[in-house]
Formats: sequence, C-alpha cells, structure tokens
Amino acid sequence: MRKKKVTIIGGGTGLPVLLKELKKEQVDITAIVTVADDGGSSGIIRDYVDIVPPGDIRNCLVALSNIPDVIKHIFQYRFDSNDNFFAGHAIGNLVIAALTEMKGNIFDALQELSDLMKIQGKVYAAANEPLVLHAEFMDGTKVSGESGITKQRKRIKHVYITTQNHSIEEAKASQEVIDAIMESDMIVLGPGSLFTSILPNLMIPNVAKAMKETHAEIVYICNIMTQLGETESFTDAEHVDVLHRHLQNNFVDTVLVNTETVPENYLNQQKGEEYLYQVQHDFKGLRDQGCRVISAHFLEMTDNGAYHDGKKVVSELVTLLNTAKL
Repeated sequence: MRKKKVTIIGGGTGLPVLLKELKKEQVDITAIVTVADDGGSSGIIRDYVDIVPPGDIRNCLVALSNIPDVIKHIFQYRFDSNDNFFAGHAIGNLVIAALTEMKGNIFDALQELSDLMKIQGKVYAAANEPLVLHAEFMDGTKVSGESGITKQRKRIKHVYITTQNHSIEEAKASQEVIDAIMESDMIVLGPGSLFTSILPNLMIPNVAKAMKETHAEIVYICNIMTQLGETESFTDAEHVDVLHRHLQNNFVDTVLVNTETVPENYLNQQKGEEYLYQVQHDFKGLRDQGCRVISAHFLEMTDNGAYHDGKKVVSELVTLLNTAKL
C-alpha cells in the first residue's frame, strides 16, 4: 500500500515542530513554505541577493533531515552581533542563498540541498521568487511588507500578495507545489501566524484554486494564543472565518483546538510580548462553517511560551488521516 500523502503549509516556528514529529510516521511528507518574510536575516538576504527568504525553509530542511545532529547545529548556527559583517545570519541561510545563485533558481537549489541533507520528504518554496505581503486595515489604510503589518496594531480587513514588481497575476507557485496539493490525502494549515505565515501561501492565485479543488482532508490547527497586531480578541471560529473569506470558500474540513488552560501567571512571561490572551472557543461558530472540531490537550509550555505539543498534534493527525474522508 502506498504511503498517505500529507502536505503542511505555513511558516514560522510551528511548521518544523510538526515536521519533526511527522517524520516518525509512515507518511509521505511535503512542506510548502511561505516566501513573504521580509524581516531579520531572511529579509536582509532577500534584499541583497534577490532570492526567496531562506529562514523558514532552512528550519524545515533541518526538521526533515537525517544528517548527524552536529551538522544540523552547524547549519543552524547564527553569527553573534559582535561580527558586523555576518551579524544575525544563520549559516544555513547563506548556504541556501549560495546554492540558489549556483543553480539559478530556488527550486533546483532545494532539490540539491535536500539530497545533501538526506531529507525525508520534500520542501518547496510556495513560489520560486520572493513575494510581498500587503494588508488593508478596517480603517482603510494599507501597509506593505510582512514585518510592518503587525506593528500597526490595527484590525486587518484582508491581505494579498504581489511579486516584487507589484504584479498579482505573476505570483505563481510551481507545478510541483500544485501537484502536491492536488495529490494529498491531508493538507495541514498551521500552527502559525494567521495573516503573515498561513495566508501568504493561500493568496497565490493557483494555490488558492488548488485548495478549493483538492479532495484532500484540509485541517487547520488553530493558534493557542492570540497575537499582537494580527488576531487580537479572535475566537477560533473567527480564525477560520478569515481563511474562508479570503478564499471565498468554506474549504476547511477539520479544526484542531487546544482546550487546556494556560495559567494566568504564565501569560505575562511571553517572549517579546508576542501574545495577548488565550484564544476563546466558539464551537458552534466552527460547526456553522461546516467544520469538524477536534478539541484536546495540545498545550506545551516551554521556553516562556505557550506552544503546540508536536507529538500530541501529530498523533491526532495520524488518527484523522486513517479515519477521515480519504
């Protein structure tokens, strides 16, 4: 029997956590990674070398890699701030940039690097060129650039992407990305920032079309905490409503929701004050949108943050994979 095909779409820190655990299961894995990041080392490299931002891609490669840990640590090493020339850059980001230049495009670079790193699965950039994320807020104002959107601390009406020459029509995912979506048994969205990690991928026109046409079970992993400048005061149903409104289609089949309570005295210890409050539940609102709701204890509190427990989430995904509409 063939392995079930699971495609995970997103970016940020949540994606590699799931990939690392999913690698232990008997499934065929594809990671589709956002290319709209314009902050930190990724943003600097993106601007100077004109390639897709490599940071999220790097973390996914490491999560699926079977090379020795010592080599993974070298790949992930980030130069400290005392070195002005390399300050803040991860070695892996530089390697991805170099291979992209050598091969002439990010797709071929990732295939080469996947072989070198003995990747178990596939890692694709959502598009083969860097994209620009734009947001229009409820007050009618607009901001361009992922890193600047959350700083506005305004309620977002909708987001969209363009290529760097401001064309919406030219933004396009590779055929391999579309094939992965269409051939999947399950597609997982998140966990990750709703407007800046998940939606940038879905706003690519041919990706949006494929998401509405695929027969895969589409699962959204709802964030545990609300996020500053993105989902302040959002319920879990409002997260899903945003996804549905952007694609103008109720395409999410199942939502994974954490029901474990984050202790109040823990809420004020978040790194960089990235979070506000725990996401409130609206199970009726989710079901009204046609979603199956799976609620359980998915919480892991570590490194002064509230995160998803990768083992528990993947265990639920595998159960669903074997029992859903597949």
